[in-house]
Amino acid sequence: MNTAIDPFLDNPFDTHQVRNTVAPLENFNLFTADPALVEAVRREGGGAQAEALRALGEQLGRAGTLELARLANQYPPTLHNFDRAGNRIDEVEFHPAWHSLMKLLIENGAHASPWLGGEGAQVARAAKYLMFGQVENGSQCPVTMTYASVPALRQAPAIAAKWLPRILSMEYDPRSLPVEQKRGAIIGMGMTEKQGGSDVRANTTRAEPVPPEQARAMFGDEGVDVYRIVGHKWFFSAPQSDAHLILAQTGDGLSCFFLPRYLPDGGRNRIRVQRLKDKVGNRSNASSEVEFTGAYGWLVGKAGRGIPTILEMGSHTRLDCVLGSAGAMRAALTHALHHARGRSAFGKPLSEQPLMQNVLADLALESEAATAFSMRLARCFDQGGDPAQQLLARILTPAGKYWICKRGPAFGAEAMEVVGGSGYVEDGPLARLYRELPVNSIWEGSGNVMCLDLLRAFGKTPAAREALAAELELAGDGEGAGHGDYVRYTQALLADVSQPVADEFGARLLAERVVLAVQAGLLLRHAPLYVSSAFVASRLAREPGGAFGRLPAGVDCAAILGRALVLP
Repeated sequence: MNTAIDPFLDNPFDTHQVRNTVAPLENFNLFTADPALVEAVRREGGGAQAEALRALGEQLGRAGTLELARLANQYPPTLHNFDRAGNRIDEVEFHPAWHSLMKLLIENGAHASPWLGGEGAQVARAAKYLMFGQVENGSQCPVTMTYASVPALRQAPAIAAKWLPRILSMEYDPRSLPVEQKRGAIIGMGMTEKQGGSDVRANTTRAEPVPPEQARAMFGDEGVDVYRIVGHKWFFSAPQSDAHLILAQTGDGLSCFFLPRYLPDGGRNRIRVQRLKDKVGNRSNASSEVEFTGAYGWLVGKAGRGIPTILEMGSHTRLDCVLGSAGAMRAALTHALHHARGRSAFGKPLSEQPLMQNVLADLALESEAATAFSMRLARCFDQGGDPAQQLLARILTPAGKYWICKRGPAFGAEAMEVVGGSGYVEDGPLARLYRELPVNSIWEGSGNVMCLDLLRAFGKTPAAREALAAELELAGDGEGAGHGDYVRYTQALLADVSQPVADEFGARLLAERVVLAVQAGLLLRHAPLYVSSAFVASRLAREPGGAFGRLPAGVDCAAILGRALVLP
């Protein structure tokens, strides 16, 4: 009789068995697992692309795609200022995973699809972007800037004629070459400087016009006004881009310029990358500090009108901040809920523990409300020709960027706490998500800048209040649970925004109230009653608070969590 001990099955020296752990959440469909997103796409006008979104959701949820995200952040970009012979090149080297993610984004039109036409194109593109936000956030940065550059560049027909065909191309071409030799182009931006930050009017970078005959001799007849630029940018996003939009001072004031990486004669423009930023998050993406030592730039828009010109870009990048935060929050929720369903404590799964249900359901409400709001905002951009929708976007864009992006870091921390110590280490995605979430509050205008922008919208455009009132009234005549609190809340809000004197001191609270009211209205109209009533009871009937897990008694947590993540 063989009495040998099998070392793999019954080793008396093993210290423990691995059990009660949860496998990674992967190989699932990001679109079909999210009923709130599926419903929002359909009702906001993007339903014609539902099948394409389903296919993309499956691709993004694959283990291999999620591994690309890990690798791109594990091996961040490196800067090479010089080649082996000592020539200045300022090239950024990326891990192959980064290029795979960029290719996936570009091939699916995340940078361009709304500008190519089609019903509900902004909404469908927003859904793509929100799902990409659940996978990897650094690669979204250059894609956002490329997407947002199109309205600004259309103000410069000569530049647009040459560059837009490559910007709108569905081919990702990372080669460092003059644009004429490329199949696709990426656009970056650089506005802030050391001394000013958000106060771009304090910029000191200066631009001097090049005499027309000299410009023609150097570059041919490009049909543009050429300037020589000297100065710096403290944040210059995606220096590997084929061109950047920047702000610089001219004799007429702050102006907007288009700086190609390569000049028409094939030489490199004099854009010197000093270093890459060592950032808290968004580490897969290259952000840099640069100096312009006589770089050539092409004027976009009118001289002295740089801020209005660049704002054509800014409104779209701010939309993406909202979408990106909503996507990252959704990812944090799904990982936390998946863990809680598979992990047991005190005799039953975490997801069935009453207090944990309160936390998870509260997170699920926040995520669904963020999704509903961001997709509604995307419809405003689809219907930009409608003055009412244009006014509503003017309000909801800064308010949403403030509140939804501000909720992100606390949301990520709470999701991490659900997982516990395993969520705090770098083995899983929650640590990376947590580091990513603050950037959308900071980039493209901090919270205070957004709230002051909201005040300006109400102060300069009285009709903005009517646009907000019309949106809120769509949910105000019901009789179900939560409607009474909703009507009282929105009436008080509309009374306050009708006051002629703006209260700068309370601008943050105003922005919060605007977003909560719109979110509640959308949920009352479109979400199940167990979702909308819980949201109103926990956000409108009382302050939302600084922590999650504060839902009142009687909330149907099981139903909320069942809707939050639908897996086969």
